[in-house]
Amino acid sequence: MRRSRELSIEEKKLLMTSLTDEEAFSRFERSCQLKNLRPATIRYYRNELSAFKKSLKEININKQLSEVTQKDVEDVLLYWKESLKIVTINTRLRALKAFYTLLKKEKFIKKNPVSEMKQLRDRRRIIETLTDEEIKKIAQIIKKQNSFVGVRDFCIFLVMLDTGIRLSEICGVEVEDVQGNKLRVRITKNLEEREVYLSSTTQGYLKGYLRLRGELDTDVLFVNVDNGPLKPRAIQSRFNKYKNESRIQKQFSPHILRHTFAKRMVMSGIDAFSLAALLGHSDLTVTKRYVSLWGSDLEQISRKHSTIGKLNL
Repeated sequence: MRRSRELSIEEKKLLMTSLTDEEAFSRFERSCQLKNLRPATIRYYRNELSAFKKSLKEININKQLSEVTQKDVEDVLLYWKESLKIVTINTRLRALKAFYTLLKKEKFIKKNPVSEMKQLRDRRRIIETLTDEEIKKIAQIIKKQNSFVGVRDFCIFLVMLDTGIRLSEICGVEVEDVQGNKLRVRITKNLEEREVYLSSTTQGYLKGYLRLRGELDTDVLFVNVDNGPLKPRAIQSRFNKYKNESRIQKQFSPHILRHTFAKRMVMSGIDAFSLAALLGHSDLTVTKRYVSLWGSDLEQISRKHSTIGKLNL
């Protein structure tokens, strides 16, 4: 049979080089490194893409990631909806968008299978924060620990509640970053250093902790009993211990301290831009949500501090 003058669609497909999954991710990872993304972010991408690949196989779609179509992705999303929370699905979808955008940009695929897909709508959940009573209860539990660990944990508790810094950030703070009422945060999510501010109470406890800590080989501020850098998982474990001992009904975690800080700042009348700067937010999306959730008390604050109200006009 004589060949036709033009290649058929099937023949064109044969000429296209299909990237293996490892080759595709290797190129994607290289792009991430060139953008100076954090190792944790790159691990997040790899984990989410691995989960996507696993799910493809579970619903009998045996393709390389570079061969996936929009329908394939939609089938996986429907499969995920049977067992995963919407927030988890959206997290994975963000990773897929970043991955396929890179493949399309470098012309390894003709069509981006997720270019037209949007985040799934989800109900906005109440953001939990701690009350004054809960803060005092946990503080009492931690202060009862008659040990170096207890003193250290109480300082961590105060710093996080006082500044709203993230768990990963507090583990990266060094001794020289404590500068009077200022704390320099260098290891951040968005790679932008910032300053946060410490109350006189927190400053006092930190001075005591530093005397107890002494001079060590490591520059990291918070250390373990072996005088090595304290890891995030260790702090989470300690917080879980204090939650159980205090018997509060909420999830006591480093992030609830961040939310508590944000709420109190909003209720004190702080503007969204200043709050975003203190929290290290790259954009105002989350910050605006905080303001919308807790800004109802701003009416009372505004009335209290009204310029006209204080003038006898």
